[in-house]
Amino acid sequence: MSDDFILKAESRDALGKGASRRLRRLEGKVPAIVYGGKKKPTSIMVSQKELTKHLESEAFFSHIIELNIDGKSENVILKDLQRHPARGFTQHADFQRVSKTTKLHTSVPIHFLNEENCKGVKLQGGKIVHNMVQLEITCLPADLPEYIELDLTDLELGDSLHISDLTLPKGVESVALSHGEDHDQPVASVNKPRGMASDDAEDEAESEGDEGEEEK
Repeated sequence: MSDDFILKAESRDALGKGASRRLRRLEGKVPAIVYGGKKKPTSIMVSQKELTKHLESEAFFSHIIELNIDGKSENVILKDLQRHPARGFTQHADFQRVSKTTKLHTSVPIHFLNEENCKGVKLQGGKIVHNMVQLEITCLPADLPEYIELDLTDLELGDSLHISDLTLPKGVESVALSHGEDHDQPVASVNKPRGMASDDAEDEAESEGDEGEEEK
C-alpha cells in the first residue's frame, strides 16, 4: 500500500433527504456514515472537494483510510459510494471501521496485464472479455492489496483464466474459492469476434467446395 489517505470529517445531527441536499448545495459537504466494530453507527459529513480529490486515485477504493472525525481518528475502508445518476457527483458515502486484528471482507480491482500481447488476440484474432473486474477477498487490514494482477500473455483463443489462476498475496483469500471449487469463476477469456468463422465451419465449407468440384 503505497499511498496514505487522511480524510477529515465532522459529525452531523441533521438527517434526512432535505438536510443532505442542503449539505451538498450550501456547504459543499457529502453526507456519510461510519459503521462496524464495537461502536454504534455515526452520521458524518466530509468535504466534497477533498473526497473528490481522493476518489481520483484507484487505491482509495481498496486502502485503509484514516478518517479524522472531530479530531479523533479511526481506520476505515470505503464500503459504498452513491453518485448522482446524471451529474456524477458523490451523494453519499459509507465507511466501515476496521481492526488490525480482525479480517475484513472487501473487493479489490483486477489489473489485466499484456492484453495487447495476448496470443489469442495478437496471433489468433480473438477479443478479450473481462468476466470480472473486481475480486472479493478476506484478509487482515495490513495485508490488504491495492489490486490483483492477471497476466494475459499466454491466453489463447477460446480459453479462460479463472479465480484459481490469480496469484494472491500472502494472507489474502478469495471469498468465492472459500465456498468450494465449483465457485471458481472465469476472470478473463478470449472469444471469437462476431463474424469470425470457426475452424470447423471453415473445414466444412472447404469440404463442400471440393465435393462440388468433383461432381463437375
